[in-house]
Amino acid sequence: MAFELPDLPYAHDALADLGMSKETLEYHHDLHHKAYVDNGNKLIAGTEWEGKSLEEIIVGTYDKNAVAQNGIFNNISQLWNHNQFWEMMGPGKSAMPGELEKALVESFGSVEEFKTQFCAAGAGQFGSGWAWLVKNADGSLAVTKTENGVNPLCFGQTALLGCDVWEHSYYIDFRNKRPAYLTNFLDNLVNWENVASRM
Repeated sequence: MAFELPDLPYAHDALADLGMSKETLEYHHDLHHKAYVDNGNKLIAGTEWEGKSLEEIIVGTYDKNAVAQNGIFNNISQLWNHNQFWEMMGPGKSAMPGELEKALVESFGSVEEFKTQFCAAGAGQFGSGWAWLVKNADGSLAVTKTENGVNPLCFGQTALLGCDVWEHSYYIDFRNKRPAYLTNFLDNLVNWENVASRM
């Protein structure tokens, strides 16, 4: 069964007052995300990956030794990444649940230090990619960054929070100011209840 583009969990203009415009979501979700869905479906048709889950395809096609990943991986991983990304954000102020705050303090010393490291990871990712808050197999939390469509599934980690730092995610609203986009993402856009539910 072919993968489908999921609807946004909120209206296209729901995040506009928080720093992510209707125009950005129309381009990012309706065009970019849809392209990953369409291209991914075409590439897996008639292969061993047809009928497998997104997660199985990502883990099965990732090549840790490759300079550039293959087309199936790139499209399917970006399909998965964006499925998570929309859910990790939401309209309205989101309070950070106590269990998440406690875990961040235990791992980073403070919530502010986590935010500092997360923003530095995203700003420091050369070219396209993602910044992540992940849970390792031993239960510890860490901030990571990945190139292009690579994600925590490739390393046996659980993605708790991810921020897309491809230019199409922020250029309409922030132009080339990626650090400002990242700060705004953490301060105004993150659905912290969703992040906590992934722990």
